[in-house]
Amino acid sequence: MGRYYSLNEYLKQTFGEKVYKLALDIGCTCPNRDGTLDTRGCIFCHNGSSHFAEIGDNINTQIENAKSRVKNKSKTNEFIAYFQSFTNTYGDARYLEETFNTAIKRDDIVALSIGTRPDCLPNNILDMLEKLNKIKPVWVELGLQSTKPETVEYIRRGYDNSIYENAVKELKKRNIIVITHIIIGLPNETKTDIFNTVDYAIKCGTDGLKLQLLHILKDTDLYEDFKQGFVTPLTLDEYMDILFDCIERIPENIVIHRITGDAPKKCLVEPQWSADKKKVLNTINREMEIRNIIQGKCVK
Repeated sequence: MGRYYSLNEYLKQTFGEKVYKLALDIGCTCPNRDGTLDTRGCIFCHNGSSHFAEIGDNINTQIENAKSRVKNKSKTNEFIAYFQSFTNTYGDARYLEETFNTAIKRDDIVALSIGTRPDCLPNNILDMLEKLNKIKPVWVELGLQSTKPETVEYIRRGYDNSIYENAVKELKKRNIIVITHIIIGLPNETKTDIFNTVDYAIKCGTDGLKLQLLHILKDTDLYEDFKQGFVTPLTLDEYMDILFDCIERIPENIVIHRITGDAPKKCLVEPQWSADKKKVLNTINREMEIRNIIQGKCVK
């Protein structure tokens, strides 16, 4: 397995302790939903599951509520404001800047993490993010998912790979940290296809990776394909096999922010084994340790 740079290790090195992300909802939509590109969203996206906070509450209220939910997990007084739902640079620039500023100027917030699409980063938004990044660190999370043309079309991603490449380039010019989301288990993808996506993100200059298991959720077009037998969920063993091979390809300076992910249980159809995230992570880590012992290597 070799070594890999975990998020926990990065957080301790950067902030002196493990800090928790607080899931916030800025109220943005998505060009794949508002009719600009499509109205259906990506094939795997469930409308309700994309909201992780109290829609309509102001950011300060959301932060306080989110802090109360994690208070039993950690005694830290420092947090990352995580704008997670939908496309968080897609909206009125003045409103976005005002909201981000409210969060980043709080004493208990040490960084912003902003989830968005590579095709939703016009120059005025990039300049705004650059200003914020001079106050405290800003991370921008980009949903790449796959680089295989057939997969890109199937999942209705709505932009070419070159758009992602340019977005990373523009963000890096402004010294903004880039985190890339990649889905493992998309229909008709081979190991080589997944490796190509990982290699491409690394070549483009991503600072971090989120490796995400494909979840089949209720009320999605992916679920309809699953019912017709067009989608086969990965087993845990199959997922671990691909995951470990991906980790082998990732340089030690790139932070791995996620090695599985989870989905709302009320929406999850398959794979059901992923519903117990703690058990899954323990199984993955135990298998990783066994492989490293056999190979005489270690994991950071």
